[in-house]
Amino acid sequence: MPGGARISFNCVDSSLSSLKNCQSYINTGMDIATHVALDLVENFNDAEDVNSMENVMLEYAAMDRELNHYMKAIEETVNQIKREKPENIPDLKQLVKEKFTALESQNSDSDLQRNEKYVYFKDQLKEMKKQFCHQSDNDNEAIEQIDEDIAVTQSQVNFICPITQLEMKRPVRNKICGHSYEEDAILKFIQTRKQQKKKVRCPKIGCSHADVKGSDLVLDEALKRAIDSKNKQSWSTLEKSDEYDASTDKICC
Repeated sequence: MPGGARISFNCVDSSLSSLKNCQSYINTGMDIATHVALDLVENFNDAEDVNSMENVMLEYAAMDRELNHYMKAIEETVNQIKREKPENIPDLKQLVKEKFTALESQNSDSDLQRNEKYVYFKDQLKEMKKQFCHQSDNDNEAIEQIDEDIAVTQSQVNFICPITQLEMKRPVRNKICGHSYEEDAILKFIQTRKQQKKKVRCPKIGCSHADVKGSDLVLDEALKRAIDSKNKQSWSTLEKSDEYDASTDKICC
């Protein structure tokens, strides 16, 4: 046929759409695994349990890489055919297989460790261990010493948003400089500066990062859990104080 064989790629487009849905399932699985790992750290579970969740994350990362390679192989095959316009319809399955095999041959363990969600998992796990594991180390010490250690640990954590100067409710972390802000506050700040056609400097005093972008912000779940934990402890202390006052009043009466 002059100009090459006429090939419809509707089925290919439909298949790619289905594969992208599979990728969303992988992303959801990685989110769940991250939450479970953070729960394990917060509740002082064995390191072996936490490590098992890291292995789950690596397995998900491997599936994500394989799926990305397969979709890339399909897209490259389609582009090649559209560009070359062959006289006869080629063996699409074989072409995709060859390209997929070539991509898979370049695999390395470092690929998995660079997976965006795995990087987030490791980062949040590190922060959670800073927040909670110190408390676990002191479980067998005197109550006064534990309270003192917890207070010192918490004093080292900045729960205050550098923009609002209020305790954060939904902190997001800047992947570039590592500082956290209240989500609504930093997004409004970015939007305002964008309208002024100006870059956003990190509002944390002393930070040199001069181009904060919304795409660089991720939910700082470890910090949020630390804030929630601190508030729960405060409420518990207040309730015990109220109960003590009430019991004292009864005795005095």
